[in-house]
Formats: sequence, C-alpha cells, structure tokens
Amino acid sequence: MEGDRIHADFNGHRDLVVIGASAGGVEVLTRVVKGLPADLRAAICIVLHIAPGSPSMLAHILGRAGPLPCRPARDGERLRQGVILVAPPDHHLLIEDGHVRLTLGPRENGHRPAIDVLFRSAAAALDSRVVGVVLSGTRDDGSAGLAVIKASGGATIVQDPREAMYAGMPAAAIANVAVDAIVPSELVASTIAAMVKGEDPPPRPASDDPDPDPPPGEQVDAVCPECGGVLTERPEAGVLQWECRVGHRYSPDTLIDAQADSVEGALWAALRALADRGALLGRMAQEAEQRGQHRSARRFRRQSQSAADQADIVRQVLTGAAGTTLRRVWEGDEDDHLGESEGAA
Repeated sequence: MEGDRIHADFNGHRDLVVIGASAGGVEVLTRVVKGLPADLRAAICIVLHIAPGSPSMLAHILGRAGPLPCRPARDGERLRQGVILVAPPDHHLLIEDGHVRLTLGPRENGHRPAIDVLFRSAAAALDSRVVGVVLSGTRDDGSAGLAVIKASGGATIVQDPREAMYAGMPAAAIANVAVDAIVPSELVASTIAAMVKGEDPPPRPASDDPDPDPPPGEQVDAVCPECGGVLTERPEAGVLQWECRVGHRYSPDTLIDAQADSVEGALWAALRALADRGALLGRMAQEAEQRGQHRSARRFRRQSQSAADQADIVRQVLTGAAGTTLRRVWEGDEDDHLGESEGAA
C-alpha cells in the first residue's frame, strides 16, 4: 500500500520534497532516488526540463532505480508520503491543497514544465513543510522558486556545482539564496532524509563556495521574446525576474539568451533579405541590358553590388557573434542530453 496522504495539519516534520533538474539531471536524479530510504515520510515531486513532444521515460527510470514508487503525476491526485511524482511533458506541475495540478500555463524561462512554478506553488501550499532541491542544469532556473521556499521557512538543498555535470543552476541558486546545504550528489538523498525528519543539515562550506556573478539589479526595457509583450521586473524573495502580461517569465540568464536569439534571428532575416535584393537587382540589370537600357543596367548592377556588400557585413557579424556576444549560456542542448540519458538508462 502506498504511503499516507499529505494532510493540511502540520505533522511535525517536513513532508514535501520538490526537486528541479535540467541538463545532466537524469543521472543525478537516478543517484538521488536510489539513496532515499524506503520509509521516507514525505511526498516527492520532480520537474525535469524536457521537450514538449517527447515521451518521457523518467518515471520508469526512477521507479527502477530506488525503493520508492514513481509515476507521472496525474491532475488532481493527492500527495502521498513515500511516492514520487514526475511532471509530464508540456505541463506545469503545481501543488494545491494537498493535491497536484497539471496546467498548460505560460512557459517560464522557455520551459513547461518549469521548476520555479513547482517550487512557488509548493511554498504557497505548505510553507515550512517543504524541502526544495536544485540539481544539475544550465542557466539559473530554480533560483527564484528556491528563494520563495527559503523565505517561507522551508529547507533548501543544492548540489555542489563543482561536481555537477552542468553547474549553472546550482551556482545560480547559491548566488541568490542562503541555502541550507550544499552537498555532492551522493549526499543529496541522506540530506533530504535528515531534513524531512527535522534534523540539522550538514554545515554549508564557507571558503569553498563558488563565487558566480551577482544577479543584475538595475531596471531595463525589454519585450517578451515569446509574445512581444512588455516585460516588467518582478523581484521575488530577493531574486529578480521579468514577466509579461500573459505570464511568460524569465530569469536573467534566460532573458539574455532569448534576446541573443532574437538578435541573431533578425540578422539572419536581414542577410536573407539582402541576398534576395541582390539577386533581384541582378536579374533586373540583365533584363535592362537585353532591352538596350544600358544606363539602367549599370544602376541596377551598382545597387546589386551594394546589397552584396551589405550582406557580407551582416555575415561577418554573424560569424563573429557565434563566438562572442550571442553565444548561448549553456554548453549543450538540454533536450539532447535528456534523450541520450534516457536512452542509455
């Protein structure tokens, strides 16, 4: 029989564990659930970034890896102690009144499911009863949600960035949140178990903490990369994010990357338009020459050459951007890594 339900009344220990991971997450999640005790008195909810249309085998992989049952979350089902629920592709996973909810709400940081959505809803529903965990991943997803959990009295755990496959998410969480424990992956499970029981976490290392750049704090003018709406600053538990009226939300790293994508897309569009213009003017020059309109033919050729020269300038900018200002923050594609990991599991 599966574990007891999560009730509204506080039962003296932390009874909900929420875990967020992205690139490199399958491997570390497998390690974590393998180490969890079979009698863990807490429900566990997991969000792993995954492509919307891909069938996820994560629940099957994690169910085989450890002693606790694991399955894809179903809308409206109750949280149960000792049961792991995984967010399905293209659905946000939220916590509401002891139940899980699946929604098709706006993407956050370009993701659905999004880690911050789960973390915020868990903190709103269960306050100090939540243990939030951030594992391997790029960018800074999860930092804002983890800050909300911490501000609500919950406990916070972050995988040590030095041994994470992708250090972006753990390093950003440490930079933005006074986390309770920074531990290597082999100690995440035991730290979760200790915090569920209300025990003190291992001491946070002081001198060995990574020192990532602090998050930006000044106001900027920007539009939503997804819908074109106006973005407004939305500080949450001390972590700065940007949100449009529709509800698309971005952390600093993700917004920078999305803007870089927009700039690069605009440059490619300009290159294509200039190439089309040059080709059209070239054809017009040939037709004018055939009609004996030599003056017009020379003008069209000059304009065609001008378009080609402008296209070369744009092409040089694109070539340089590939290694400088427009380079994406992450080291690899998250969905590709997920597919490779699941296929190998």
